[in-house]
Amino acid sequence: MFSSLIDYLDSIKKRDPAARSRWEVLFYPGVMALGLHRLAHWLWGGKLYFLGRMINHFARFATGIDIHPGAKVGRHLFIDHGFTVIGETAEIGDGVTIYQCVTLGGTNPFDGVAGKRHPTLEDGVVIGSGAQVLGPITVGKAARIGANAVVTKDVPVGATMVGPVARPIPVKAETAGGFMPYGTPCEELTDPMQQRLCQMEREIKKLRAELASAKAADDDKDSRRA
Repeated sequence: MFSSLIDYLDSIKKRDPAARSRWEVLFYPGVMALGLHRLAHWLWGGKLYFLGRMINHFARFATGIDIHPGAKVGRHLFIDHGFTVIGETAEIGDGVTIYQCVTLGGTNPFDGVAGKRHPTLEDGVVIGSGAQVLGPITVGKAARIGANAVVTKDVPVGATMVGPVARPIPVKAETAGGFMPYGTPCEELTDPMQQRLCQMEREIKKLRAELASAKAADDDKDSRRA
């Protein structure tokens, strides 16, 4: 157990140039939050939900990091600074690095696997500060998510994702079908670009049909004249 802790602290030192010693790293908010999460997750697995929640709330108060007791976290997770939220059904692999103000949030539970609302991060993923990774998606091994990016679709292995995707969509709040977690719809049909492409395809089909009809009428007239 002691050697595992040393390995964990050393893994953080390799990723944080500001770390000068293991003792310094030991009192990082992210390290403290993860240690408390291990206890809360163990209680949660034993169906001691109230106690797990108590540990979770204390950890959030002490560190500014909210990791739901139900979240599954692998080895050597490094949460740099804090103010990060990790949802109940999130799954995090080994050697993942998450910077400050990141959300691994949930969307409509019917978008993916039943009951799975939060992302899965595979080994070696890096999430930049302020990024929002939402829904039951998978971020592939060694992928990178840039600062302030909003990710609602699967990320390929080793890919780098940057930039927000915020844009107006043809869905009014009062007709969105009830509460929309995080205000983010993940359905492709709400994408205005796809809506426009679909409309253009319909218009092209209509024009082709009209052109074919006009050509057929001209051919019929020519045949009668002949």
